[in-house]
Amino acid sequence: MFNDLYDVIVVGAGHAGSEAAAAAANMGSKTLLVTMNLQNIAQMSCNPAMGGIAKGQIVREIDALGGYSGIVSDTSAIQFKMLNKSKGPAMWSPRVQSDRMRFAEDWRLLLEQTKNLDFYQEMVSGLLVENHKVVGVKTSLGLEIKAKTVVLTNGTFLNGLIHIGDKNFGGGRAGERAATGITEQLIDLGFESGRMKTGTPPRVDGRSLDYSKMIEQPGDEQPDKFSYLEHIKPLKEQRSCHMTYTSPEVHDLLREGFDRSPMFNGRIQSTGPRYCPSIEDKINRFADKDRHQLFVEPEGWNTVEVYVNGFSTSLPEDVQFKALKSVAGFENVKFFRPGYAIEYDYFPPTQLKHTLETKLVDGLFFAGQINGTTGYEEAASQGLMAGINAALKVQEKDEFILKRNEAYIGVLVDDLITKGTEEPYRMFTSRAEYRTLLRQDNADFRLTPKGYDLGLASETRLRRMEEKQKESDNFVQFFRDTSVKPEEVNPILESKNSSLVKQSDKMFKLFSRPNIATEDMRKIEAVENYIQEHNLDTEVIEQTEIQIKYSGYIEKEKNNADKLNRLEDVKIPANFDYTKLKSMSTEAIQKLTKIQPVTISQASRISGVSPADVSVLLVYLGR
Repeated sequence: MFNDLYDVIVVGAGHAGSEAAAAAANMGSKTLLVTMNLQNIAQMSCNPAMGGIAKGQIVREIDALGGYSGIVSDTSAIQFKMLNKSKGPAMWSPRVQSDRMRFAEDWRLLLEQTKNLDFYQEMVSGLLVENHKVVGVKTSLGLEIKAKTVVLTNGTFLNGLIHIGDKNFGGGRAGERAATGITEQLIDLGFESGRMKTGTPPRVDGRSLDYSKMIEQPGDEQPDKFSYLEHIKPLKEQRSCHMTYTSPEVHDLLREGFDRSPMFNGRIQSTGPRYCPSIEDKINRFADKDRHQLFVEPEGWNTVEVYVNGFSTSLPEDVQFKALKSVAGFENVKFFRPGYAIEYDYFPPTQLKHTLETKLVDGLFFAGQINGTTGYEEAASQGLMAGINAALKVQEKDEFILKRNEAYIGVLVDDLITKGTEEPYRMFTSRAEYRTLLRQDNADFRLTPKGYDLGLASETRLRRMEEKQKESDNFVQFFRDTSVKPEEVNPILESKNSSLVKQSDKMFKLFSRPNIATEDMRKIEAVENYIQEHNLDTEVIEQTEIQIKYSGYIEKEKNNADKLNRLEDVKIPANFDYTKLKSMSTEAIQKLTKIQPVTISQASRISGVSPADVSVLLVYLGR
């Protein structure tokens, strides 16, 4: 059946596995995607949405590199919103509400059209390893499939255990069995493992809800999109979400079930996501709050199934039902399925290199929740990086690593392998020290040339990015070079309560004022004429405004990044013996020995390693 030797085998077809398989195959590697159920490729196991705070930046980065998540998010979207628009552009974050069934279908069809990619439905129960090198996988039917590299993207399936009240049963997702065998083998090979938890809310029948008692949450009036590709178009129609609230009565009804909750009776001891807590966790931790927001999200264009965002729970189903009936608009609610919690195995990511290849087994890569992350976007970005690096390894080419000042993906991977995580890791804008550089609007400028060099981003995509960059650079220069007279600009400044000018001044300086926007500058005839003559689109106009308004911040961050990147150039020899450094703290020696950082810069980011310890290391290496 499998006489061929694959370059890359990807185990699991969630968001990480799908991106990994697409990347490896598109780079020319003979790739096999093995999953337990081919009907559930890229399944949205939890909320039907992509993007959000910092996550939207990741989806844009995946798209800029030539991955598929941005395209599928756009083709299956039912609503688009740019979050944080009231803040600076470093915080703007795109998000779509998705049609759950269409999302999975679009992903599958894209993968089926990808050259070099084969599919097989079965459970992988083990790895084939010879002399600390992976040589393939073994299935539950006993088939051995040979490969040069393997990418594990097991999601919540490794020894998955589902909890609903005092009941629990094995499963990787509702209605699907858990995967067994891999964890035990990895532990035998010397890997350290742990347990994490996540949860999901009930799904309900939208026909049983009273939306007149809720607050409508429409999409943006002029929706944007994720993908930079021209043939992908923004939405013309959108579906609204709705918002309602819990109440003290709802909280009291939920508390009645606390003695039967696996969260509180000791059945669940693993760590859940701090930033997406269950409803019982919220009312326990924030006892002073008498209400919490619930977002009522449609699961698609035509289905009546609704996702109750904010009501994630593992309480008994009768308690869930009774409490939800007391929420405004849910008085006659009918359940499609109850919420549940799930525990699963993960492997602390400090056991990986920056390429996401394991340190212990050559050619074996981990991506997604197996590394302790939570979220579709975090998983997809790791899958993309693991797939790229598996293909490069087979092709005997240099590894592909993104730095912290180049992408949120670089921040994510570096955080995981340098700091590790003891709770499900979620990306936030606050995790990125260079977030002014890593905006959602410039992901193509940052990453499309790299994607093109890898063979993932097309030449058409690259040329479009270059044209956009040239147009915005020229428009910025126009503002730098062109002056405006007081009589032309003062009426605009006066209307914005901005101080008037007494003599002609460069437009760049006036546009830099915080309360002056593009629509104000367009009232100046020369600006509007320039836009019309050069046929500038909204992307170029927005890019120009950001470059002008935030030029000082952008320049400062670039300088800081350049200084730190010099430390990235100071390499630490492999398997360096830190015990030789007698003046270094014991904690630093232990942490550095465990993580084995590749550069001084990485060493400086390890918790427990002080600036003094870094100085000792620099002095020693300088000798």
